[in-house]
Amino acid sequence: MKIKGRIWKFGDNIDTDAIIPARYLNVRDPQGLAAHCMEDADPDFVKKMKPGDIIVGGENFGCGSSREHAPIAIKAAGIACVVARSFARIFYRNSFNMGLPIFESSELWGQVANGTEIEVDADGGTIRIIGSTAGPFPIPPVPPFMQELIADGGLMNHIAKGRAK
Repeated sequence: MKIKGRIWKFGDNIDTDAIIPARYLNVRDPQGLAAHCMEDADPDFVKKMKPGDIIVGGENFGCGSSREHAPIAIKAAGIACVVARSFARIFYRNSFNMGLPIFESSELWGQVANGTEIEVDADGGTIRIIGSTAGPFPIPPVPPFMQELIADGGLMNHIAKGRAK
């Protein structure tokens, strides 16, 4: 799996309320959630981003409540993946369950700015900055069964396909 896109950079401790504010939790439609993705962190985010873009976060991305709405909003907005220094444990698992690819890199955040293009090579275990000699930056490999979850579009689709063992 290779993902190439332009990044949107956020800091440390971006919580699920910043990703999708609690006032929208009654919205069930993923596109309705997407319209408010990252609204409390950057009110114009959905106006500026394009499908295929990548979020780069600092430490503890996705902290806060355990709502699945956060990765749903990110994925439905068209974000290709999230790379962060670290993820909150529940957000990490919810992302895979919803089919949102996420990767940890402690080094990338300090080397990029909004608009930088990167390529994430999940199979090769690296991220490289397009047009830069910095890096490549190592990322932990995604286990094959979690890659299947992403490829299937999340846990429920994975189960529906009969691939769960």
